[in-house]
Amino acid sequence: MESLFSIENIIFSIGGQGVSLLEILSVASGLTCVYLATRAKVANFWMGYIYNILLFFLFYQKGLNSSMLVQPISFAINFYGHYRWTHPKQGEENSSHQLKVTILSNSQRLMYIIGMVVFMVAWGFVLTYLDDIFPAVFRESRQPFLDAFVTGAILTAQYLSAQKKLDCWGVWFTVNITNITLYLLAGLVFLPMVSAGYLILAFFGFAMWRKLWRENK
Repeated sequence: MESLFSIENIIFSIGGQGVSLLEILSVASGLTCVYLATRAKVANFWMGYIYNILLFFLFYQKGLNSSMLVQPISFAINFYGHYRWTHPKQGEENSSHQLKVTILSNSQRLMYIIGMVVFMVAWGFVLTYLDDIFPAVFRESRQPFLDAFVTGAILTAQYLSAQKKLDCWGVWFTVNITNITLYLLAGLVFLPMVSAGYLILAFFGFAMWRKLWRENK
């Protein structure tokens, strides 16, 4: 599969840099997943599974070790969210008998922020030496602390999305803005443009979920 979706398998070029088949498929599945999520559609999880698998190979090829290693965890969170959305507890369901949109308290937000910071610092140090410890498995990490920041933010945003918390979109805003920087530093051209698209979709997602939250208060 890695050979089939190799970064050398260029389909077209942008700004003098090639865009691979793997990037195109990742973008297509990712945009579809996010669009479905903005509409609060359960089908977003099915696209999310495909997206995780494609990103695993893409990040491996680009040496973004943290982003690569997080994909199996993201897959598991995606599965958990799929279950939570379709199996709400008593009092958590909306008119469609699915999990309703809620928000975090201020104390919960603070706990998430502290947890993210601790994780990012610790994981950044791990990534700095990961290729030295396992040189046969991992390539040298590019921008390890920025990569760790994105990883922590993505996991937080995904977990909040799985809980259908309106706050998740605030974290997704941060993820998309940071990803634009990270992808450019990794030599990607197509994905930074797509991250800008994700950022726009995140605004629509926030507006849609806020409307649903108000309806179910």
